[in-house]
Amino acid sequence: MPGFNTRVIHALHGNHLDAVVPPIHTASTFLQPTEGGEGEFEYQRGSNPTRTDAETTLAALEGAEHAFAFSTGMAATASVLGMLASGDEVIMGLPVYGGNYRWASIELPKRGVTTTFVPDLNQLTDEHFTDAVKMVFLETPTNPTLRVAEIRRIADLAHSHGALVVVDNTFLTPYLQRPLELGADLTVQSATKYLGGHGDLLAGVVATNDDDLAATVAQSQVILGGVLSPIDSYRLLQNVKTLGLRLDRQQENTRKIVAALREHPSVARVVEPGSFNEEETRIQSEQATGNGAVFAFELTQDKDIRAFLAELKVFGFAVSLGGIESLICLPAHMTHGAYSDEDRALAQIPENLLRVAVGIEEAEDLIEDLTHAIDPA
Repeated sequence: MPGFNTRVIHALHGNHLDAVVPPIHTASTFLQPTEGGEGEFEYQRGSNPTRTDAETTLAALEGAEHAFAFSTGMAATASVLGMLASGDEVIMGLPVYGGNYRWASIELPKRGVTTTFVPDLNQLTDEHFTDAVKMVFLETPTNPTLRVAEIRRIADLAHSHGALVVVDNTFLTPYLQRPLELGADLTVQSATKYLGGHGDLLAGVVATNDDDLAATVAQSQVILGGVLSPIDSYRLLQNVKTLGLRLDRQQENTRKIVAALREHPSVARVVEPGSFNEEETRIQSEQATGNGAVFAFELTQDKDIRAFLAELKVFGFAVSLGGIESLICLPAHMTHGAYSDEDRALAQIPENLLRVAVGIEEAEDLIEDLTHAIDPA
């Protein structure tokens, strides 16, 4: 099989009159054969040539049989969680992205679906499963605490009880982690983040190798209508071709920044994937080929977080991640502000935890920005 970057760049090789860059098809509807039947494309909500190109490329990233492009990451997640029916139960890792938490705590109860949050899915056992459990939904590494869960063990356990396994792979992308190859049934990603990579579009993707699950996801695209537009499909299609290059640079920057902060006397702790304990170090090294470019840290108690943030000149104080620009945020008040106090404590998200998403700027400039902001804080 060709390497990752080769697959991504040449996924559409031979299409579109051999054009190096595929065209954008903005038509909302397509003429149909008058003798009966349906053409390849009928109406944009159902399918569109440009979105199909993007989905073909996204499937090549995953090494998947099927991929589906949605208008946002949450639309993608909603299509998967929407598979659950009244009386079903989903086991969900904690923490999860705040939008996923909202779906589990606000939307699923309206549908008669119960969510059981489990802070450490590596401790999942047969006792967690009842006949009602139809899905296990996890992030690894988790947002924002960077905890790592063993996908293959969880998948084997869930499948023994007839439950699906869904992995939110936004933080690592298929470039660094391939959940479907580890036993997951479906993956979801916010393509707004690393896949898009430039902070200029919203998108989501669902991937699977299961034909029946693929048919269900395709149906949800048509029914719910949260599909990716042709313009954004084209932009995602082009942006994702540099995913490997961008992540290589972002990871290199991250390693240098983490090393510098660990030596700083005013940094209380730094967390990254695999740093929680030896078991998670092993898991991360076995199921992923890199740690990605998100980490978190805390300053010592004598430092003022808001004063530190005010001193930053290169890092932007904003939510989101995965773009070429470096961002920093306070998850307890921003990305995970919807959490109840009880669940925030259970997820171990302290008030002063700073989540850092590293971009492609010069590492030396990023280190200087952080360290110079710490001193007067």
